[in-house]
Amino acid sequence: MSDAYAVIGNPITHSRSPAEAAQAVNTLVFNGNEIHGHNTDGTGLIRDIITNLGFTITSKRVLLCGAGGAASGIILPLLKQKPSMLVISNRTVQKAYKLQTQFSSYNIIVSDNNMAIAEKEFDLVINATSTSLTGKPLLLPQGIFATGSLAYDLMYGNEQTPFLQFSQKEGAGYLSDGAGMLVEQAAESFFLWRGIRPKTKELIEMLRENKL
Repeated sequence: MSDAYAVIGNPITHSRSPAEAAQAVNTLVFNGNEIHGHNTDGTGLIRDIITNLGFTITSKRVLLCGAGGAASGIILPLLKQKPSMLVISNRTVQKAYKLQTQFSSYNIIVSDNNMAIAEKEFDLVINATSTSLTGKPLLLPQGIFATGSLAYDLMYGNEQTPFLQFSQKEGAGYLSDGAGMLVEQAAESFFLWRGIRPKTKELIEMLRENKL
């Protein structure tokens, strides 16, 4: 089970971009002598969840597993959807405190009380840890998936990840890997560069069928 969790609530509106909030850039746009940095990861995730999967995040209880770069890149876009609760769980409390600093205007509360996760149910559980890269299970308490919940793994591949296998056994209503996010974040970058948004659903289908 994770060592720490952070509850994010009562967001304060400000003008920070996802790249500024995450302190990470994955897309550069050149405009004359200016270079603008963007982070399209969160936008890609949100578009995949809402548009492709038809899952609403607003007013939902969200558990984000992981506190590294992958997690920090999607926190602000998630918060902009106004979930009723966003809980961040991580193996070490130090990284949770780092996110608290990055998103200080969102009143992040960090605690080392594991039972707070076990006593809650979530509508959306996102795995942003590296466990799926190594094929290791993500240690989470039982009973955290609410009826009709979505389990989403940022990792993608030909086989179901250990996290999604656990989620299915625990009764998650819907399962998804990160193939859709991969395509959608790339499409957002292409849109920033060219002003044209690719037809992502066709690309996602091709990726899942190993045609890309």
